[in-house]
Amino acid sequence: MAAVTPAMIKELRDRTSAGMSDCKNALVEAEGDLDKAVEVILKKGIVKAASRAGKVAAEGEVGTWTSPDGKKAVIVEINCQTDFVARGDDFRGFVKNVLEVASKQPKGKDLGAETYPGSDKTVDLVRQEMVGRIGENIVVRRWDSVEAPGPNGVVTAYVHMGGKLAVLLAAEAPSAEAKANPDFKAFVENCAMQIAAMTPVVVTKDEIDAAMLAKQKEIFQAQLKEDLDAANARIAELKAATDLDPKELAAELKAAEQKKGPPEARWPMVIEGKVNKWYTEVTLLGQDNVWDPPAGSIDKVRQELGKKLGGEVKLVSFTRFGLGDGIEKKVENLADEVAKTIGN
Repeated sequence: MAAVTPAMIKELRDRTSAGMSDCKNALVEAEGDLDKAVEVILKKGIVKAASRAGKVAAEGEVGTWTSPDGKKAVIVEINCQTDFVARGDDFRGFVKNVLEVASKQPKGKDLGAETYPGSDKTVDLVRQEMVGRIGENIVVRRWDSVEAPGPNGVVTAYVHMGGKLAVLLAAEAPSAEAKANPDFKAFVENCAMQIAAMTPVVVTKDEIDAAMLAKQKEIFQAQLKEDLDAANARIAELKAATDLDPKELAAELKAAEQKKGPPEARWPMVIEGKVNKWYTEVTLLGQDNVWDPPAGSIDKVRQELGKKLGGEVKLVSFTRFGLGDGIEKKVENLADEVAKTIGN
């Protein structure tokens, strides 16, 4: 067998556009024969995978796995380019198998390098082969795992809209008996759905760091200043007007004065009030519950449940994955797309 050299890897890469590691593996499999190595890469669809790698993949599925005892759960987002592929058996099978891989790995592990279930291939190699076979870019975008806190802890998973959105929520009951109580289970499940629907950022305001709080205060101050500047500009415009009836002018000036908002000396107090309102929007415990509005905030429901169960019910942490979060989707103009197709 001829030794695989960097020059050979470079030549194969130039000929196929495949990745460096794929070229090296193909050369090893082909025993140093460049032509056979090209065939190996073509057969595995790696070239096609490479050509698709730049395509935006914002569809797909967010899947979850939970251990039978509820002590651990994982969440994975896998993307493709179209909803049609996302609904296919091949793609869904891939998601299921990647979840199986994730369930056995420590948090933060690179799933792509792990062995794919039922084969001797890596997850990433199977992914590349799927890209070549299906003809769409497929990306294992992110994953996370959550473990139950304490002996009476549990992790609940909620999947919404067939995999468009999923949540993992870790909670803890005050006792083993309370953990088995249907009311505790229903509360945790409802809170997971609340997270999906209302997108809190943290469980409690104690988790909001100083930088995030300072930034929000800056935003509120800028809003107050913008209102003041706009009102002053309107007042100046009105005072410069010469064609307004005196009564109309007086009414307009009064309205503009009211739009100035509170005096600047009161801004710190106003901003503090806005921050407290903001807490009720970004914290899970601060939000009003959506499944039984008269019962009040999540925190109030939690405290009432704790009294019933004989101890504190804790909502510890959550992870929320929305499909395609943060991915900029290219919006095609239908007429342009048709013209482009006809032109080809």
